[in-house]
Amino acid sequence: MAPRRLKSCMSENLLTILTVMGVVGGTVLGLILRNVRDSGDWSKREIMYVQFMGDLFLRMLKALILPLIVSSIVSAIGSLDLSLSGKIGSRSIYYYATTTVCAVILGIILVLVIRPGEIGSAEYEADKSKVPTRNVTTEDTLLDLIRNIFPPNLIQACISQYRTELVDPHNESIPLKSWKIEHTYADGTNTLGLVIFAIVMGITLAKMGEVGKPLFDFFHSLSEAMMIITNWVIWISPIGVLFLVSSKILEIEDLGEIVGKLGIYFAVVLLGLFLHGFGTLTIIYYVCTRELPFKAIGQMGQVLVTAFGTASSSATLPISLQCLDQMGLDPRITRFVVPIGATINMDGTALYEAVAAIFIAQIREVQLSIGSVIAISVTATAASIGAAGIPQAGLVTMVMVLDTVGLPSEDVSVIIAVDWLLDRFRTTINVMCDLLGACIIEKMSKGELAAAELRQQEESVELTHLRKSEA
Repeated sequence: MAPRRLKSCMSENLLTILTVMGVVGGTVLGLILRNVRDSGDWSKREIMYVQFMGDLFLRMLKALILPLIVSSIVSAIGSLDLSLSGKIGSRSIYYYATTTVCAVILGIILVLVIRPGEIGSAEYEADKSKVPTRNVTTEDTLLDLIRNIFPPNLIQACISQYRTELVDPHNESIPLKSWKIEHTYADGTNTLGLVIFAIVMGITLAKMGEVGKPLFDFFHSLSEAMMIITNWVIWISPIGVLFLVSSKILEIEDLGEIVGKLGIYFAVVLLGLFLHGFGTLTIIYYVCTRELPFKAIGQMGQVLVTAFGTASSSATLPISLQCLDQMGLDPRITRFVVPIGATINMDGTALYEAVAAIFIAQIREVQLSIGSVIAISVTATAASIGAAGIPQAGLVTMVMVLDTVGLPSEDVSVIIAVDWLLDRFRTTINVMCDLLGACIIEKMSKGELAAAELRQQEESVELTHLRKSEA
């Protein structure tokens, strides 16, 4: 009996086990390759060769994101009653806002209590060459975020995002806000704008009824097709994750720096992410459902490992939706809630940016007032929404948070050494929060979904009788 149960467990969780082995194997392979050479240095070309299989896996996942997000949201909202769509949307926004604010508050409390920046502060030196180069003010960043919600060209939104740039006049006497303003389009999908369009399109199709059914059927079929392709791609994840992790380990300049002078900062961020993921989210889940989330988290193992390996919540989206389908959740909820969460809900990023900003202020011995701490919390929340679901986007928005409290942007280089690893942990928490949110909202909406389904069946029967009587 026991061998049969073990065999059944292994077969059900084979992909998760293989992906975990991919992470462990990638770590071991990376360490072995580093130690093969006395210097430990690998050229960028050699690292590119090691990363090649991982890049292919990421490219496959990213190719699915755009059609999957649009078709999923349109088909989910289009299949719901408009009043029910509004309730589910409101619950999603309340949930994401609550978890993000809780994450920021938790991060600020930890960094102010432990004060990691006051230990060994003399050892930190900023390196301007490592700072993400972009001249921009906090106001411009927030305005760009709002502008991208309303893309003027949907085709262009698939490949680029609107961005404000300030042209350096090469005159130090001219303040930043007096520089010449240029408006450009940067490479990268405007996911936020496409999500808003998909929501509006879904509401429109739901309102159109039978007239809009052909277009609704197209989006529904496209969504199902994307999920089938995802099911094929997902089996490459163990190999892709293995080479992504091993190549990242080869890129590290100094492994000792992670456990050395940045060790306490690293530990504070990890502690915050752990407490948020298994403390705050557990409390919220229990309050809303009267159940503990650990069984659900156990079923999300494949998704969480993939999130850690890819460091991208967007790239993990196809696998997230497939996992929730396997858990038996209503696809009308998951295809509505999760794509929106992958776009705007970045709890881990918000916590990390709040901790990092105050940590940098501590090592520079800058005293922060209550107003400055509140400004950091508000800006970190806004920046986390503006951070695209791509690797290390939080590092760019980090400059915006530092600017809020008057810290120099080059101080971002202080934390770059450990950002690649923290990025993986915070992405895992981001994804877990999205999936738990879908579980919560599905349980809260179950009665309303059943009632809406019953109404649709009654309307369908009435329509059938009406057509027969007319015939």
